[in-house]
Amino acid sequence: MTFSIVARDGSAFGVAVASKFLAVGAVVPAARLGTGAVATQSYARVAYITELLSALARGESASRALAAATAQDAGAALRQVGVVGKRDAATFTGSQCLPWAGGLTGEAGGACYAIQGNLLMGPEVVAEMERAFLAAARLPFGQRLLESLLAGDAAGGDARGRESAALYAVAPGTGYDRSGVLADLRVDNHPEAPTELARIYDLHDLYFGMPHDPQQLVGDLELEVRGLLDTLGITGGATADDLARWASTANLENRLSATGIDARVLSELRRAHQAR
Repeated sequence: MTFSIVARDGSAFGVAVASKFLAVGAVVPAARLGTGAVATQSYARVAYITELLSALARGESASRALAAATAQDAGAALRQVGVVGKRDAATFTGSQCLPWAGGLTGEAGGACYAIQGNLLMGPEVVAEMERAFLAAARLPFGQRLLESLLAGDAAGGDARGRESAALYAVAPGTGYDRSGVLADLRVDNHPEAPTELARIYDLHDLYFGMPHDPQQLVGDLELEVRGLLDTLGITGGATADDLARWASTANLENRLSATGIDARVLSELRRAHQAR
């Protein structure tokens, strides 16, 4: 009783999922750097995660790995699974999944995806998820997954309502301390779980996102930043050094850049000044 997108975009793999089920993120999504991603749902068989990721790591295609895993499962008629590897995407919907149930796969612009759901309002849920994913090709990967999930929710989502949502994604060099975990976010019990997940993702991007198109600290911008830091009591060093001191207290050190100031850091600095 869940809908999800499993996708790869370049070297990034991830899953976004929502359900009228408590803590869906504890059961459904999984991803492994350099390997692939899996969503197991509808009477979820958690063992699929290890089986499928291990098969992908051995070089098997997603479609072959999924066919082998479901063939060995006596309860496959009740299951629904999406899987993406380096080469392809595959989805499976058992014959006894609660209607509406179904899924689709696709590939475009170096990305591939598997979208699936069961006990949905109708096929328009997965169709809208695909449309939104393709339309968001220029967005960061985590945001792209979220756009797809939100589109499915707006199209009706789980027929029973909303309770939980999750986003798990990996990509080389991303995340805190460049761990490779791009995002690991869960909303376990909330009446508007998908939109709450989007709110938390925005905060996650602020604190753990990479610096984007930094502006050089010269001229009027350097004078503005210096003035903002002075009014916040951050003085005594070069502007870049004092900016780093302030950013560390605001948990924005991940967005620091040696070549200037990130746009979101500048926005937060201005907001801190206005709030004092």
